Amino acid sequence: MHSYDLIEYLSMVTERGGSDLHLSVGAPPYARIHGALQPITDEILDSNDTREMVLAVLKESQRAKLEHEWELDFAIQVENLGRFRGNACYVLGRIEANFRYIPDTIPELRDLGHGETVENLSKLREGLVLVTGVTGSGKTTTLCSLTQRIARERAANVVSIEDPIEFVFSHSNSLIRQRQVGADTQSFAQALKSALRQDADVIVVSELRDLETMRTAITAAETGHLVVSTLHTTEATATMTRIFDAFPEEQQDYVAAQLANCLKAVVCQHLIKRADAEGRVLATEVLTMNHAMARCIRDRRFSMMPGLMQIGAKDGMHTIDDSLLHLLTHDYILLDDALAHCRDKDFIHQNFAKAMKERGLAGKKR
Repeated sequence: MHSYDLIEYLSMVTERGGSDLHLSVGAPPYARIHGALQPITDEILDSNDTREMVLAVLKESQRAKLEHEWELDFAIQVENLGRFRGNACYVLGRIEANFRYIPDTIPELRDLGHGETVENLSKLREGLVLVTGVTGSGKTTTLCSLTQRIARERAANVVSIEDPIEFVFSHSNSLIRQRQVGADTQSFAQALKSALRQDADVIVVSELRDLETMRTAITAAETGHLVVSTLHTTEATATMTRIFDAFPEEQQDYVAAQLANCLKAVVCQHLIKRADAEGRVLATEVLTMNHAMARCIRDRRFSMMPGLMQIGAKDGMHTIDDSLLHLLTHDYILLDDALAHCRDKDFIHQNFAKAMKERGLAGKKR
């Protein structure tokens, strides 16, 4: 029998600045703290422990869904602690779970590490904006921060489609309707189609998971709505490839024309361990749309995109290598971490060596 209940484990995670709690059979409870997994107690959980803790926080309908589908996404609100996104699933016939902490307040984009280009995306009235990255890279937080900024700056009808709902918005200057897949709607695609008939100005989709959702999101962006969503890709070129690969070959020319017209920005992000303090720092790749980039997408010449981003600074663009080099030369991250996330290792090596040489010369002059 475990010594602590789920609430106590969640409290341990938040007290230590962690983001996730993992409950697995045959292992102690683990927390992800600043990107690294650490056990938070020595006790080993058995199948009864994990099953009891998970089922205790589920509604009857959620328990039935978990038993029927063998996996479940959900969210819980814990008094005096906060909100958590949960995922429960069967592993070797036993229930295990993960809980992701959702802070009470949504951070501002600048506090997350984004610059003016990303902040200005809130001023868009139409088009498609994609926030991408691997799991745990902060995509949802950026998406919610951008949504919050839009809602505060303008009077808009914002429809948010999520699975599950994580941050809970207040209406502010805008009207915000948050719909949860599985509770308020059957699917992302169905909710998206419904949003087109709800006089929506802004449509926020927590993830473009399937072809039908992608297709509807692109159409909505092309027909005068601002659509903001996420994808699990690590760079702008991979984002384009992911979208096009989802469509049949005979439709890809049409999709290319659509994206060239409606895509406004791709923000790819990585969270990297800090060298100067505890925690992690944000590195990004930002693509915005100009004539050259639109033509590149229309012709599907994705290999040209990194070069266009490098010379597109006046339009707010930069590559992941530009961002990593900035963090590296300002001592926020280590060289090994920069090399692990970069596109061009030679670019990092050469420019870092140049920066260090200039720093040494400047020090001698002083």
